[in-house]
Amino acid sequence: MAPVSPSYETHPAAGPQEAPRILDRRQGPYGEVVLRARGGTPAVYEIIANGCFLMDTSDGRSERLLIDAALSELPPGRTRPAVLIGGLGVGFSLVRAAEEPRWGRIAVVEREAAVIDWHRTGPLSAVSAAALADPRTEILHTDLVAYLRDGAGQDAFDALCLDIDNGPDWTVTEDNGSLYSPTGLAACRDRLTPGGVLAVWSAQPSPAFEQALRNAGFSGVRTEEIPVVRGVPDVVHLARKGA
Repeated sequence: MAPVSPSYETHPAAGPQEAPRILDRRQGPYGEVVLRARGGTPAVYEIIANGCFLMDTSDGRSERLLIDAALSELPPGRTRPAVLIGGLGVGFSLVRAAEEPRWGRIAVVEREAAVIDWHRTGPLSAVSAAALADPRTEILHTDLVAYLRDGAGQDAFDALCLDIDNGPDWTVTEDNGSLYSPTGLAACRDRLTPGGVLAVWSAQPSPAFEQALRNAGFSGVRTEEIPVVRGVPDVVHLARKGA
C-alpha cells in the first residue's frame, strides 16, 4: 500500500483549516475515493484517494505548468500536437490544455468513474465544463498504466502529461509504481512521437527519477519547480524522446 498523507487539515501546505464537508464517497476497484469541500462561495474542492490527499482547487499553478512546460519543450514548428493527460483530477491540466489553441487532440485517461462523474454532472463541472465540451477533448475511462502498457501499435502522442500520484516516490496505489519502472518508462517512450515530451508532476523533487529517465533513453531531462506555501516545492519532471 502506498504511504498515506495527512488529511487536509494538517497538510503541510495548508495550515489550520475548517473541517471539510464530504460531498461524495465511493468504493471502487482501486479503493476509496472521496470528494470534499471547504469554505463558502466558491468552495475549495479536494480529492482524497485511499486516505491520501491528492489535490484541491485552491491553486493549480503546478498542474498548469505540467501542460505549459510540455508544450514549450516540443520541437519548433510542430503543429496541432496531440497530448495525453494522465489523471483528470480536479481538471486544471485539462482546462489549461483546452485554453491553448495550439494543441490538437486532448485525451485524458482517468480510471476512477467517480472522478469523471464529478466533472460531468457534479460539483467539478464548475471547473471543467467548457474544456469537456471542447471538440478536441476525449475522456478515456481506463487505467493509465494498463493503457500505456497495452498500447503497442496504437495512437502516439506528442506529449504525455502525467499526474496520477503524489510523485514517482509516493504513489497512490502499489500498482502505479510500475509506471516509473524501466518497463513503464519504456512504455511511455513508445507512446511518444519522435521528439515528443514526457512531463511528470511530483509533490517533491526526485533525483532518482531523473536518473531513471536518462537510463530509459530520454534526453534533455530537467526539473521545473513551483514554490508552495510550506515545505518543498511541487515539481514537473521533463524529458524528451529522441528524434
